Amino acid sequence: MENMTTNKSVLSWINEKVELVKPEKIVWIDGSQEQIEALRAEACSTGEMIKLNQELLPDCYLHRTAVNDVARVEGRTFICAPSKEEAGPTNNWMDPAEAYEMLYAIAKDSYKGRTMYVIPYSMGPVGSQFSKIGIELTDSIYVVLNMVIMTRVGTSVLEALGDSDDWVRGLHCKCDIDEEKRYICHFPQDNTIISVNSGYGGNVLLGKKCFALRIASYQGKNEGWQAEHMLILGLQKPDGEIRYICAAFPSACGKTNLAMLIPPEGYYKNGYRVWCVGDDISWIRKGADGRLYAINPENGFFGVAPGTNEKSNPNALASTRKGTIFTNVAHNLDNNTVWWEGLDKNPPANAMEWKGNPWNGQESEEKGAHPNSRFTAPAVNCPCISSEFENPNGVPISAIVFGGRRAKLAPLVYQSRDWNHGVFVGSIMASETTAAASGAVGVVRRDPMAMLPFCGYNMADYWQHWINIGAGLDADKAPKIFNVNWFRKDDDGNFLWPGFGDNLRVLDWIIDRCEGKVDAVETSIGFVPKAEDINLEGIEDEVSEAQLKEILSVDNALWADEIAGIEEFYGKFDRLPATLKEELEALKANIK
Repeated sequence: MENMTTNKSVLSWINEKVELVKPEKIVWIDGSQEQIEALRAEACSTGEMIKLNQELLPDCYLHRTAVNDVARVEGRTFICAPSKEEAGPTNNWMDPAEAYEMLYAIAKDSYKGRTMYVIPYSMGPVGSQFSKIGIELTDSIYVVLNMVIMTRVGTSVLEALGDSDDWVRGLHCKCDIDEEKRYICHFPQDNTIISVNSGYGGNVLLGKKCFALRIASYQGKNEGWQAEHMLILGLQKPDGEIRYICAAFPSACGKTNLAMLIPPEGYYKNGYRVWCVGDDISWIRKGADGRLYAINPENGFFGVAPGTNEKSNPNALASTRKGTIFTNVAHNLDNNTVWWEGLDKNPPANAMEWKGNPWNGQESEEKGAHPNSRFTAPAVNCPCISSEFENPNGVPISAIVFGGRRAKLAPLVYQSRDWNHGVFVGSIMASETTAAASGAVGVVRRDPMAMLPFCGYNMADYWQHWINIGAGLDADKAPKIFNVNWFRKDDDGNFLWPGFGDNLRVLDWIIDRCEGKVDAVETSIGFVPKAEDINLEGIEDEVSEAQLKEILSVDNALWADEIAGIEEFYGKFDRLPATLKEELEALKANIK
């Protein structure tokens, strides 16, 4: 197939890689429906994909990854900056020259007998000043079909790129899916990503965390914008106005649920709505009016399937009903559909589990779906997708929200005193670990701004970049910064807050604070709501006023214990911004 571009930097890079991996043929992905259909059919003929019931799940497919390849592998993920110092203490570092040599040795001749797919893709609406372009080479149809959902793919992308050299190079080689030789390497200075020996989404859909966070965070630092691991939602109040919130949560803290929240009945009747702009990643830059604006650089959702159901997230579930690729879920053989734990109370008796073995969900002790099984769904399928989703100028941000899972420490919500204090609040985020990253489950882990695994350079410099962004904003135009904790527990281990749709009650207070409509109580850690300003209408049976006061309380003794953990974490960073040291000292003084 002939080249789809005359861009010299693109063609010479592709030619180099063709020499390296030796594909049997080369296919350029033009984004046409015709080509996508042909690729789906080819993947089904080889067993790479299984076509599902087209009446119940039109254009939906099932894929199973290798059993040794089911999650992002942070231990095999590297930032290959010129010095270890530039990668920082929280990233795995490899010398770029050594990394290229090692990766090229692994990748050499690995496409023999295989097809090289050339995927030109745009992160963000094609042609937007926010957007960036990438080209991924892959030998996996699964990757192509996922990238077509997750990004904007095809000829229009190359037209927008023109002759520019400002694009991110991505090489993915399945090789032998050997976990001992699995590497996901980022070269921020070279705009390059190389992934070998994996076929799992988070390691091989190079537009996702690899480009949109690790490489983009470095680009943002150099170009004066931000790439953040944040959802974007629009909260529509009864007056019809929509205010936008960016929010960062570590995995399994209800991020997708919040992005697609359905307001409680009373709120809904009064005209409250939540509109989803994005469920995972925000690119943020200053607009002509001096406010911060955000886009979602992605075009789809790569969501965790288990636990997604009619109650927890009806909008996410609706998003998966057409044009979706399911990965590592159970296959219901009776009606050729899919099932996962938490979908409903009726596991299929005649099924295949995620590894492809026969499975009786009514009797088996084994799980049908892998805990990190996924759906890749087009964002346009979401019933609450924002009308601003394709807006090339993004949406103006009123509030930034940080959160995590803390059983006792953090109150339901508190507001930072100012921008720099907000950066401090984001930098000390911590939560309990989950299945999305391989490793131990249930350990409290620091995850500043939910960016620990995704920051493409030294995290101390990343915090300084946040401080610099704030310094360039007028105080009245800067978003207000908050922290939420839906997971506060009582002494018996019961959750004190109902969560899900009721989290809107907290968002409502957050926007009221941004607009100066309600007062707050100053505590040692920031501003906490007055109990009467959180609307409990409709949940009085679930949350008494005494319970609400408990969830909003700040225990200085617990915060005194927390300081040791913060100091230990900060101790890793030689380049810790002076501003954060000052904020920590202020917290210590406040607690005393």
